[in-house]
Amino acid sequence: MSENSNPVRGLCFDKDGTLFDFAATWEAWAKAFLRRAAKGDETRAVAIGTAIGFDLPSGTFARDSLVIAGTPDEVTQALMPHFTDMSPQSILDMINEEASIAPQQPAVPLRPLLEGFRAQGIALGLATNDSEGPARAHLASVGVTDLFDFIAGYDSGYGGKPAPGQLLGFAQAVNLPPEQIVMVGDSTHDLEAGRAAGMRTIAVLTGAATEQDLAPHAHVVLRDIGEIPAWLVGQTGK
Repeated sequence: MSENSNPVRGLCFDKDGTLFDFAATWEAWAKAFLRRAAKGDETRAVAIGTAIGFDLPSGTFARDSLVIAGTPDEVTQALMPHFTDMSPQSILDMINEEASIAPQQPAVPLRPLLEGFRAQGIALGLATNDSEGPARAHLASVGVTDLFDFIAGYDSGYGGKPAPGQLLGFAQAVNLPPEQIVMVGDSTHDLEAGRAAGMRTIAVLTGAATEQDLAPHAHVVLRDIGEIPAWLVGQTGK
């Protein structure tokens, strides 16, 4: 199949590392969460950070950190041995509470970009391994919730990535064949989900993964989502 054989009528975005700069958002979340969870005990906060691949003294995630592509449930499971006095639900609630208020730094100015896609008649979806509640809070914090036709977290009933359930849910919601939708993400989980759903895939470099990590799984690698409009012109031949 040539890249131009199907028009692009839908774009499904990952959230963290794609719409929003991963480091700017989630490094702040990790610092706040760990210090809250450890009740101000810095030594304990550092130790807990290692369980989720976060180095508190340097404020950075390891490239293989569970937080980068995992779900809050998976992060909760990794944290449970450190919080034997808390239920898994209590840990998850704390994760989601801190995630909902984490500062968001868009990868590019989002509203004009997304409005431009809508003006072209392109349906927009969000598929994230975050919980749906924090995801909606993050979109609302930058005033773009209304531009999305579909918003799904790992807990919205479609499963999480790299399984394709969220993406197929988006395709069904907007009544488009997967071949006319492009999945946009910053991790191999995103790209594998897109391919499993039968979609083209765009990788962006605003997350933790490198071009070398992503290129084997993507139809194209772009610097950030701001380069998608120019890519779309190439698909239509305009």
